[in-house]
Amino acid sequence: MGAYILRRLFMVLFVGVGITFITFLIAQVIPIDPAAAALGENAREEQIQEFRQRYGLDKPILVQYALYLQRLLQLDLGRSLRTGRPVAEDLKEFFPATLELALAAFAVAVLLGLPAGVWAALRHNRLPDLLVRLMALLLGSTPVFFLAILLLDLLHRRLGLLPGPGRLDPFLIPPPPVTGLTTLDALLARDWGAFQDALAHLLLPAFVLGSASAALLARMTRAAMLEVLSQDYVRTAWAKGLSERQVVLRHALKNAALPVLTLLGSLMGGLLSGAVLTETIFSWPGLGRYVTQSATSLDFPAVMGVTLLVGLVYSLLNLLVDLLYALLDPRIRYA
Repeated sequence: MGAYILRRLFMVLFVGVGITFITFLIAQVIPIDPAAAALGENAREEQIQEFRQRYGLDKPILVQYALYLQRLLQLDLGRSLRTGRPVAEDLKEFFPATLELALAAFAVAVLLGLPAGVWAALRHNRLPDLLVRLMALLLGSTPVFFLAILLLDLLHRRLGLLPGPGRLDPFLIPPPPVTGLTTLDALLARDWGAFQDALAHLLLPAFVLGSASAALLARMTRAAMLEVLSQDYVRTAWAKGLSERQVVLRHALKNAALPVLTLLGSLMGGLLSGAVLTETIFSWPGLGRYVTQSATSLDFPAVMGVTLLVGLVYSLLNLLVDLLYALLDPRIRYA
């Protein structure tokens, strides 16, 4: 197992280098001068040249890439052309907001999708099954921006049940930053007012972001459970007079977990990288808004930093899923 983990960690590093190469290549293919784009239309030629020299944009492409990799080894992601700050500092500021939103959306997906899938499988071809499949179809096919605008208009503007865009009420004093996750920081500071407000602000964007994942998870769980429920050992469990809860928890759910577990790892990675629209609509100060503004400003160091971070997190999540496989299924052995 130790050798397997080392090999997978090496693959994570290999994927990281591949990500930097691809994003760097794409940045060079775009026929727009990032220096001119960053300085604006009224910039003089000498200003543009000075900008290129300052950020190394006047050097050959391979030299630029080699210098970028050299800085990466020192954990230096370069300097943002738009904000003028080190990209690592920008990521440190914006990533916790995206992580908090992605974790909340992941919780929404798991809490809604898993029970719904199990319930639908146990009531196969009956009314609950049809309702779950219908809801999964609706949530899975509804565009994120449409669902976000619809829920904002209904729950915030018309009914006033939930707060609008933003991470915290602007008139509320934020809790002292410890983790960067507002709800957790409010708990650590025992600021219950800030915690309730942060949680209320989090509910709507988390549901919007996690709804499609919940639908996908419900369909996958239903399919996996149907396959397991048709096995002989499950029928034997029913014949022994075990309750539905015992059959599901002891026999069916554990064996149906492997394909679901694979999906969960992909979902979390997808939620981290797919929050762009949700963060934009809800004015959520996370990586999605940061990378959108960076991309429109042709801020390539920032875009490459975000891409590399999300890619590495995605690879580590896949590694975690593979390790959990071995824990859930003892038949799996790694050479």
